[in-house]
Amino acid sequence: MALTDVVGGSAVEAAYQPVVSLETGQVLGFEAYARGVRPPLELLRAARAQRCAGDFDWLCRAAAITGALRAGLGHSLTLFVNVEPDSDVLVPPAHVDLLLRAESSLRVVLEVTERAVVQRPAELLRLVDWARDRSWGIALDDLGEDPSSLAMMPFLEPDVIKLDLRLVQQRPSPEIGLVMSAAMAQAERTGAVIVAEGVEDEADREAALAMGATLGQGWLYGRPGPLPRALPPPDAVIPLRRTWYPRDETTPFAVVRASRALRRGDRQLLLSIAEHLQEQALAWQDAPVVLSTFQAGEDLAPGAGDRYQRLASRGSFVATLHDGEVPELAGGVRAARLPDEHALTGEWSVVVVGPHYAGALVARQTGPDPDAYDFAVTHERQLVVEAGRTLLRHVPELDVPWLDATAPGR
Repeated sequence: MALTDVVGGSAVEAAYQPVVSLETGQVLGFEAYARGVRPPLELLRAARAQRCAGDFDWLCRAAAITGALRAGLGHSLTLFVNVEPDSDVLVPPAHVDLLLRAESSLRVVLEVTERAVVQRPAELLRLVDWARDRSWGIALDDLGEDPSSLAMMPFLEPDVIKLDLRLVQQRPSPEIGLVMSAAMAQAERTGAVIVAEGVEDEADREAALAMGATLGQGWLYGRPGPLPRALPPPDAVIPLRRTWYPRDETTPFAVVRASRALRRGDRQLLLSIAEHLQEQALAWQDAPVVLSTFQAGEDLAPGAGDRYQRLASRGSFVATLHDGEVPELAGGVRAARLPDEHALTGEWSVVVVGPHYAGALVARQTGPDPDAYDFAVTHERQLVVEAGRTLLRHVPELDVPWLDATAPGR
């Protein structure tokens, strides 16, 4: 078996690092890390090479859950488990019983990284759905490692935001200020909890508190190792928001129409609105997410392609979906053709979401006049995010190396 080749016939085990209250030092949970015959990142690379990364990921999850169940972690202490978004959400038969025990006996938060959000958004949203169906939480890990992905946070609505250790350990800078502003804004809007990683001394703890974190983990509180024998229940628990959102095959137009009145306009009016939204995206320096759908490519005005390429070159996540021939769009723009008779066919949408700005245009042709559209424009953030989430579910995977030398271990 390929997985046997990867792990060398040895068991994958879990080590656990405490997650504590920065104010009281009380342990509120543990993050699980995989340990095997080789370093975890090396094992994951080997699993991808053998095309068994999903099996390896489930093996790591099973090790984390098994150790937590044996230690009686219970519902008061939270178990953080790292996951890969390309793993199949279908539970392997060997792990079904273990997962059922975890659902009834543990408080679990699945951790995903910024890289996963940008590279595999559709797969990641399926994983988030799977976790929400089990009342498990979602943590966005290593925030700040890639500042260009900050605008993807609202689409996940994480229960926990984990700050990359360099934010705590390095001197403040404009880039760190950008990341912290986005994290604090998301936490303020949704109630998400901020965790600081890499807290190694009292100065790091104070820096973490200044950055809005209430929880921390790092060598100041303990290195990864076995779970302690005695696990007293904490005075408080890490809150999980139990977020849920519609997942049927809806569209941006359907999402916005349900709560906003439609207007009637012609193509030229809509082009001017779309251009305004694209220019707003260019005006912001925090690399917003820009998502669009087009009817047979005809609504991609001459200047739109250039604007999208400029946005992508600056680090924005830019994706366009077409129900006709896909135009040539260089510079990192992700473009794909929709299948025939897709739910998005016939819609014209422009969705812009940044850490501090959100706007959307949604439209459909109406009646026999090809130049007449029913449309709506909204800047209500949650509505814009919900509209954009329907598009992200259809964005193709980014064809870039998944792992690099700086990627953290599991």
